[in-house]
Parts: sequence; structure tokens; C-alpha cells
Amino acid sequence: MPMKLKVGDIVQLKKKHPCGEDKWEIMRTGIDFRIKCLGCERQVWLPRKKLERRIKKVISSENSEIGQ
Repeated sequence: MPMKLKVGDIVQLKKKHPCGEDKWEIMRTGIDFRIKCLGCERQVWLPRKKLERRIKKVISSENSEIGQ
């Protein structure tokens, strides 16, 4: 079953980006995801399956900020 990820969620990946940051913001969801590095703001497109394997943990999501 796919992970429940939404636009605006911040995720921590297992490996660091070359700029040294490992936290990314989800910009677009679907079959392909667009994520943005929070260090250098580089944007990358990844297939859902590949992204889900690389995620270490979900740091924050819109639902937890609202209190749902």
C-alpha cells in the first residue's frame, strides 16, 4: 500500500543530497513526485516507488500542523 504523502510534507531521506541536506519538501504527488531540497532548493522528479524506498521518516505534514 502506498504511503500517504501530501504536497507540503517534509521528508528525511536515507542519503544526503550533495549539498549536505537530507530533508526535502514534497512539491507534487501522483505516480511521479517532485521534491525540493531544503538546502539548495534543487527540484528532482522521482517515481513513487523509488521515493518511498528512500524515505527514512516523515518529519512534518500539513495534517499534524492543523491538529488532525
